[in-house]
Amino acid sequence: MTKGTTIRMWRRSIVVLVILVVFGFAMLIYRLINLQILQKDYLQRLALEQQLANTKINAQRGTIYDRNMKVLAQSATVWSVALEPAYLNSENKRELVSKNLSEILNLDRETIMKLSKKKSYHVIIKRKIEDELKDKVLEFKKNNNISDGIKLIEDYKRYYPYGSFLSVVMGFVGNDPKGLGGLEARYDKTLSGEQGRILTARNARLTDMPYDYEQRIPAKNGNNLVLCIDKNIQHIVEKNLEEGIKNNKVLNRATAIAIEVNTGEILAMAVKGDFDPNEPFSMTEKSDIEHFNNLLNEEEKNKFKNQVLQKQWRNKAISDTYYPGSVFKMFVAAMAFELNVVDENTPFFCNGRTKPYDSAPFIKCHKTSGHGSQTFVKALCNSCNPAFIMTGQKIGAEKFFEFYKSFGFHEKTGIDLPGETGDLFFHEDGSMTQMELAVASMGQNFGITPIQMIKGMAAIANGGNLVSPHIVKEITDQYGNIVQTFNTKIKKAVISKTNSRRVMNMLQENAISGAAKSAYVPGYRIAGKTGTSQKIGLSRKGHKDYISSFGGIAPADNPKIALLVFFDTPEGDFYYGSAVAAPVFAKIMQETLPYLGIERKFTQEEIEKFGAETPNLKDKKVSDAKNLITKNNLKFLIIGNGDTVLSQMPEPKNLIPKQGTIVLYTENLDKNNNKTKVPNFVGITPAQANKLASDCKLNLKILTNDPESNLLISVAQSIPEKTEVSFGTVVNVNFIAKKN
Repeated sequence: MTKGTTIRMWRRSIVVLVILVVFGFAMLIYRLINLQILQKDYLQRLALEQQLANTKINAQRGTIYDRNMKVLAQSATVWSVALEPAYLNSENKRELVSKNLSEILNLDRETIMKLSKKKSYHVIIKRKIEDELKDKVLEFKKNNNISDGIKLIEDYKRYYPYGSFLSVVMGFVGNDPKGLGGLEARYDKTLSGEQGRILTARNARLTDMPYDYEQRIPAKNGNNLVLCIDKNIQHIVEKNLEEGIKNNKVLNRATAIAIEVNTGEILAMAVKGDFDPNEPFSMTEKSDIEHFNNLLNEEEKNKFKNQVLQKQWRNKAISDTYYPGSVFKMFVAAMAFELNVVDENTPFFCNGRTKPYDSAPFIKCHKTSGHGSQTFVKALCNSCNPAFIMTGQKIGAEKFFEFYKSFGFHEKTGIDLPGETGDLFFHEDGSMTQMELAVASMGQNFGITPIQMIKGMAAIANGGNLVSPHIVKEITDQYGNIVQTFNTKIKKAVISKTNSRRVMNMLQENAISGAAKSAYVPGYRIAGKTGTSQKIGLSRKGHKDYISSFGGIAPADNPKIALLVFFDTPEGDFYYGSAVAAPVFAKIMQETLPYLGIERKFTQEEIEKFGAETPNLKDKKVSDAKNLITKNNLKFLIIGNGDTVLSQMPEPKNLIPKQGTIVLYTENLDKNNNKTKVPNFVGITPAQANKLASDCKLNLKILTNDPESNLLISVAQSIPEKTEVSFGTVVNVNFIAKKN
């Protein structure tokens, strides 16, 4: 090999070597840049995950209050039990701990034994134990001189102090803890707060190191909700709704919504046929439990239970549509007034049926013999279908849909609850055939939700302004400071103040002399409309199923509160709204209006019609009291041997029936000895009810929508059966005309 060739080979080798060295250094520099800069955060996170054990600490969930700061849901302290296996360094110690904790906590002994052998200083074995079990664990540690090896960690559990009260609105919390349904889900982020952590260092063998290397990052507690709901009104509504379900054998649940008409604040929202949020996965209806127990197939059991739970959790007030029936006629009246196509005295004639056009089939009135000649006001009071079909024709399909949208029926209300559904109108574009317009004018064959109905009713009541309904009033932090306030949102004016007042006057007349008489509350100005709608296409096979409802507003002369009461599929003696829903409305208002501080004001007509206003007899001589009572055509019952009246029942300024009895107490006697239990007045005639009241030393006030009928039967009473009351107490009993 020549010398020149050798030199060239050496040069090539040097060049190759230089290239390799440069490339190697370039790759090394790239790798360093990649590790030190590009993947810095990722690798640091991996290192921390490898070096640290991360245990989450749940934050205390915010409290839910009613508008008067009554607690409706709160999180109480519970405890999680954790093992510290690194300190359980002998077989005897592990055996002792496993045996006793399995008995205290009702856990599998072998599972605890297995966990006690892990290379760790922190293993959770049971979460959310209460003080009773916590104390037993502490006692076991103390008795066996165990300082390390078992640790108790503070945690929280959700409690609902009133059980099923407001449950479909509240929702409930899972084990996560995460809100499931209702306000708990809608405001989950607000209520949850921020989780804390316990960071524990690990050694090279991935074993947790002692507490010297532990860091605790505290949780941040959640904010609180203050609701528009009034606990007392909610209680009144739920109590009477349950009684209505029982008395009328309602198959498919019932709901009621009370709204402050000027602000849109929901004062009460009740759905009965509900659940206990403390035990949300338990079935509540006895019939459902019995059916479940009779099923043999496990798959069928699971499917049935899931269906029942979904139904219990579902908020019927916002998630279900229904045919509104004749309650919707108040909106048809408002449309007609706004368009000036009718006035209060416009004449209508009803012969019991009508046709919307020549070739159409007849549509019947509920009074098949017809109402004859009547004004528009009287047509509303009679709930006359032919008159409102004629009114709908005057309005026209296009304008009807325009007002339907203006009242908010063609969109969701936006209420701050999950699961709200929209309406079901004939056609999405609002077009209607003549027949569809006819039945829509009666409130049939289209679906809206109860929350949409109460929103529209508020606009009728408050002068025509459409306000947004809302449940939450404000959000506060853990120290009570206001974080956010939810003010009234007025969307628009849908009708004029003048026409709002005209409709209210008609609805008030309806409660005095029309079909809504059974919703009348003496001393208060009530406005309202009954509704009875057939569930066309939704009925059970072989049945005609109905929705019975009543929409009312009070006081009619200065509206404050609107209330919708709704019963789905009553199976009792009656199904129409005047017999099922209106009496329940009256009972709710009878308690709610005094609670709101609205005073009774009896008109002279009411006094003449229903009896007399009780005089104030306190501190009067018995002889003078007797004379005054007799002068007012009333009776008296004296209890005691004194000569001066110390108290009386009924109290002053209450309306007492004609020939009613005032009980005078002339000694400071124990009134518990002068009490009686209210009997069952439902299902009997006025004569039978009067005798029953007299036997029990009670005063009976008969309320009826058909005083001329000889076939009256009672459907509801103002004080529940078996309630203990003082002698002389007035019990209002609603009677309706029994159909042959």
